[in-house]
Amino acid sequence: MAFNSQAATIESSSETSPLLKSSDANRYGGSEVSSISSDSSSDLSTASTPELDAETAPRIEDVGDFSKQLPAPTHVAKTISILLIGILVAEIDGSIVMATHPLIASEFNDLANSTWLITGFALAGAVTQPLYGKLSDIYGRKAVILLAYSIFALGWGLLSSAIVGLGQSMWQVILGRVISGAGSSGMTVLVSILITDLVPIRDVAQWRSWVNIAATTGRSLGGPLGGWLADVIGWRWSFLGQTPVVAFALILCAICLPASTPKRIASESGDGSSKTAWQLLHRIDFRGAFLFGLMILAFLVPAELGGDHLPWGHPIIISLFASSIALLFIFIAVERRTEEPIIPLEIFHNRDAVLSYIILGLQGAAQIGMMFSVPLYFQITARTSNAEAGAHLFPAVAGNCIGGLLSGVFIKRSGRYKILCTFATISSSICYLLLMLRWHGNTNWLESLYIMPGGFGTGIAQSALFISLQAVVNAEHMAPAVSMMYLSTRVCMMTGLVSSSATMRQFLRIGLKSRLDELGLDATRRDKVIAKAISDVGYVGRTHGTLRQAVVGAYVDGLWYSHETSGPPEMTSGIQGAQVVKAWLSLEHHA
Repeated sequence: MAFNSQAATIESSSETSPLLKSSDANRYGGSEVSSISSDSSSDLSTASTPELDAETAPRIEDVGDFSKQLPAPTHVAKTISILLIGILVAEIDGSIVMATHPLIASEFNDLANSTWLITGFALAGAVTQPLYGKLSDIYGRKAVILLAYSIFALGWGLLSSAIVGLGQSMWQVILGRVISGAGSSGMTVLVSILITDLVPIRDVAQWRSWVNIAATTGRSLGGPLGGWLADVIGWRWSFLGQTPVVAFALILCAICLPASTPKRIASESGDGSSKTAWQLLHRIDFRGAFLFGLMILAFLVPAELGGDHLPWGHPIIISLFASSIALLFIFIAVERRTEEPIIPLEIFHNRDAVLSYIILGLQGAAQIGMMFSVPLYFQITARTSNAEAGAHLFPAVAGNCIGGLLSGVFIKRSGRYKILCTFATISSSICYLLLMLRWHGNTNWLESLYIMPGGFGTGIAQSALFISLQAVVNAEHMAPAVSMMYLSTRVCMMTGLVSSSATMRQFLRIGLKSRLDELGLDATRRDKVIAKAISDVGYVGRTHGTLRQAVVGAYVDGLWYSHETSGPPEMTSGIQGAQVVKAWLSLEHHA
């Protein structure tokens, strides 16, 4: 089998390994850049991992239909530049509502459901993410990229009609966000899959660093941009202003992206005839996709509802978490009996692949916790506006960009990536340690740069761990493996955000109660102050004297504990990264 033969090749390597061996250094991750015969499965494995030395390795433009039009560097740059527009818009759209959802919901007199504007987008993205990899293997990358953009545009259509007054239901707006989220997940994951098709493995990190820059920039700009637009010209323009950009990106993709060749398997057409698009749907594991989607929803919905809407000990919360565990076991049992599973379980037989998912997920959880707490810290302690508070995230964004670019250059030149994983987690851990030691309410501009090592470490980790995954996963499973990496990161980020918010709120409540008792407030007034301080950030700006000191001090303490929540994931991923380096790529595949 191709999987076993590749496993044997990698097992005999050390970390002087997959990228330093000339045959694997020129390996392409997907099937779309290869001229694959539909007559035999052996052709597939040979085309996916060509055994060529550095001197005889073909140029990218000679390997497949994605690269027939332009010289390789120009073609890759053109293709990725077009897709970066979609990533930027998708990430901005995912975070812009964080600043505007109370205003939007108030417009429809439905403030109680405002958080579903954020939650619906994130849940739809998490549920649909695994499907895009499989669909792109069957129908080709370009067709599915256009599908993702079209779904995103459809969501925008529903949202825009509600915004301009053609629909007057809050749930229409939420539905528009859900559909947009389903398209957004494809817009982001397919770019990384496409990069593994277009370039050799040693070049992937350098090209993918631009994807990370676009994603991080969009994610960071969304909140402050939405707040600024809401303050200046109204929240509607935070959505309507993106409409021409989305339309332009869709047109560019349709016109400029070359047609792609879908992956074919011998059993697909035993009589030599090709199948229609409708017949190819039978290759999609809808049963597995449905079970996997239910499992993700059963885990994430209680994570969103717990604490604010329902107590964590509520029977509904416990039942949903228990259901997610049961669905996981059912999903595994079903996938073992499926010929083409939506997520090949062989991926999880590889220790380094699993560690790559865990480490990057923990990095993402810690990073999103910091991005939640930093703007809030400056709003509380320095009375900054939404836009100014969001601007304080710039050092982390800059660090992320620099880290991604430098790690890409390092991997391309040296072929090594494992040591970067450990360095990334050490850098991020230093960030959270500095925040805990130095941010106590009076932070100058120089100390506000302490978040830069956190972004720097995350940027390095995003590049190095993606290469770690590509180096150990069989090329036939690359698309679902990349989809799973994005999904695990998304789930961990949502969990990290919930954890940071819940920790901050809990310790804010405890600290404020203690401080108000010291001020001699009676129980009734104390409870009112606590309720207002927790539910309305603007309340802090309306307080004065000792009451303000008490509220600000309690917030600073709560945020300190939220940084402590981010610290253990970073330290855990650092330990795991050290174990990977210590193992030094003594990899084991269990097919």
